[in-house]
Amino acid sequence: MAAESTECVDQQPARSRVRRWWAWTPLLGLGVAVLAGAALRVAGQRDTAEVIWAAVTVAALLPAAWSMLRSLWHRHFGVDVIAVLALAGALAVGEYLAGAVIAVMLATGRSLEAYAQRRATRDLRALLARAPRTARRRGPGGAIEVVPLDRVEAADRLLVGPGDVVPVDGTVDEAATLDESVVTGESRLVQRAAGESVASGVVNAGAAFGMRAVRNAAQSTYAGIVRLAEEATAHKAPMVRLADRYAAAFVPFTLVLAGLAWLLSGDVVRAVAVLVVATPCPLLLATPIAIVSGLSRVARRGVLVRDGGSLELLGRARTLLVDKTGTLTAGHPRAAETVVAPGGDRDEVLRLAASVEQLSPHVLAAALVRQARERGLALTEPTDVTEEPGRGVSGRVDGRLVRVGQFTGELPEWADRARARTELAGWSAVWVSDDGGVLGAILLEDPVRPDARRTVRRLRAAGLRRIVLVTGDRPATAAQVAATVGVDDVLARCTPQEKVARVKEEAARAVTVMVGDGVNDAPALAEAHVGVAMGATGATASADVADAVLTVDRLDRLADAVEIARYARRIAVQSATVGMGLAVLAMLVAAAGRLPPVAGAFLQEGIDVLVILNALRALRGGLRRREVAPRTRELLARAAREHQAVRGVLAGLRDTADLVATEPASPRCLPAVRETHRRLTEQVLPHEAAEDRELYPALAEPLGSGEATSTMSRAHVEIRRQVDLLGVQLGQTDDGRLRPDQVPDLLASLYGLDAVLRLHLAQEEEEFFTLDPTEPVPERR
Repeated sequence: MAAESTECVDQQPARSRVRRWWAWTPLLGLGVAVLAGAALRVAGQRDTAEVIWAAVTVAALLPAAWSMLRSLWHRHFGVDVIAVLALAGALAVGEYLAGAVIAVMLATGRSLEAYAQRRATRDLRALLARAPRTARRRGPGGAIEVVPLDRVEAADRLLVGPGDVVPVDGTVDEAATLDESVVTGESRLVQRAAGESVASGVVNAGAAFGMRAVRNAAQSTYAGIVRLAEEATAHKAPMVRLADRYAAAFVPFTLVLAGLAWLLSGDVVRAVAVLVVATPCPLLLATPIAIVSGLSRVARRGVLVRDGGSLELLGRARTLLVDKTGTLTAGHPRAAETVVAPGGDRDEVLRLAASVEQLSPHVLAAALVRQARERGLALTEPTDVTEEPGRGVSGRVDGRLVRVGQFTGELPEWADRARARTELAGWSAVWVSDDGGVLGAILLEDPVRPDARRTVRRLRAAGLRRIVLVTGDRPATAAQVAATVGVDDVLARCTPQEKVARVKEEAARAVTVMVGDGVNDAPALAEAHVGVAMGATGATASADVADAVLTVDRLDRLADAVEIARYARRIAVQSATVGMGLAVLAMLVAAAGRLPPVAGAFLQEGIDVLVILNALRALRGGLRRREVAPRTRELLARAAREHQAVRGVLAGLRDTADLVATEPASPRCLPAVRETHRRLTEQVLPHEAAEDRELYPALAEPLGSGEATSTMSRAHVEIRRQVDLLGVQLGQTDDGRLRPDQVPDLLASLYGLDAVLRLHLAQEEEEFFTLDPTEPVPERR
């Protein structure tokens, strides 16, 4: 069976290639037939050539007529009407070559359009696949049995294992650690005590726990999300081809002109000539070529757009609704800061915590271990490790019992201040303690993507007039993110149903794009004119209902896609307008009897070539982003690596400032200030000087001007001034201790340097490090 499956998988690419080539068979067949007829005509076999051209015309007429009748049955009136009348008229008056030329042009347009539409919309397979199908139910005597989900009823007792999806809504029997982002959009893990409610679809991020069902599967939260996505997809209006919007005016005009030419002259050939020249090849050729070119370009930028209609709508978008967690933010916790007791060592506290957490599957444990390894800390293998759901992990590190997680005792004053600051910032705190009490806390954040603010500015420049943040997170956290990236409105604590309602409301006023990454975003993505999923890090369910998927973990590719879509649509409209304008002039000449059908067909060919060449311009241009030279990329990568070292200096700088503020008379204080000044002089200032000397001049071309880095250079001047001032202040001490009158000036320099450096690093990462389209955006830590 395995061999058979492998063979089927291996055959899929070959079958796909066969289908792609088969789609071009009609065009190739018609083209060969027309050329064969031309060869026979040159050889003197006129009648045979006419038969072949007539057959080509009929071969194109039959499917075109059937397609037109189906469209009319569904009350859809498009440019196909002119093509059918032109083909039929050419047959009626014996202008077979003209009909054959029209047939080739129609086949070309259909093939190109089919190519664009082969990015067909997928269904909700992944969303449905993620939905739990079985549950672990406790039977009589406590025995566990796996039963189909539809057999679970309210009041049943269930067991949810580590990493399992909660199958139905219920209440937990014991403490549980849950990842509720699929339902609420909030990235922080949630602790649920015994008796608290839990929604289906959330993930058990801790140890196994028992629960009691309060609803069956069909009535539970996750099933409601699936139904919302299905309904939104089913009710989504079909995409209207750009060409058909032009048909509303062009088709009646063509029919009236052809009728008048016949009526006034009494010559039906004039009417046929008008129809031949009016054959909407500029619409059926230039439009799909421009759109397919756009599809190809956005795919190369890491954005897969399902079809030409979606790309066209993306080019007309005026409103953007964007989720927070995993879209504007990274979507997973990262260690932002380590707070320690007075006199404590940040690195040692982080090392102890990461050593204990090495064996834990918890998502927060992974963040701690990753941070410790990035700082080069040597982790110790823990012993006697135990994990208490909802409480944390404990274990012995170098013979010392260390606890990591929640702290239930009374916090000292420094720790209480750290907790208040954590809550204000919307972060999470992981407390590290031993038998002697709290050693410190590691503060975890879900940071805003460095490219988010720049992306929002680019989207506004591209024509989006309204940008709204919709999230299931808390209002305070949502407001902070909104202020950072610069959106127009915020809707916090938003349920999937409220997201759908907001999308409907915005879509009623303008073409609306929704961007999200979680399962809870799937219904809103399906309801928007264009749904965009963060496919690289988001849920597969969102990707399946979306119209576009970002396959790389960079938000700025959304701005690339919008700019390319607008450019491709502008080229398509331009090509169609110019082509139709030239066609109208030719139609007037044909109506006057000065342009026979065959000549008109070849003239139309010339117009087609012109608009196709213009449409091919969509393969280039339109992006506001400038290309970054390889040498500049190397400089950006080096600067990004050095930023991590600078942030290490910043951590010590803040510790030193706090020490001066709290214990200025301590014998540790002056040596700490001297060490901070040394690190600033030997690590930070050379980094800033290298940026001024090498990086900033190299950025002049991709940024468009050398003035674009002038404000950053001014920040370098201020940083150097503050470091020099700190050195002067240190030079005024000669007895090994700080004088009381020195403390205010030292604090001003230390805290000022901390603020300026943090802001400067953030600005560089937002403005410069996001320029390289070939590399992931550097993460802030």
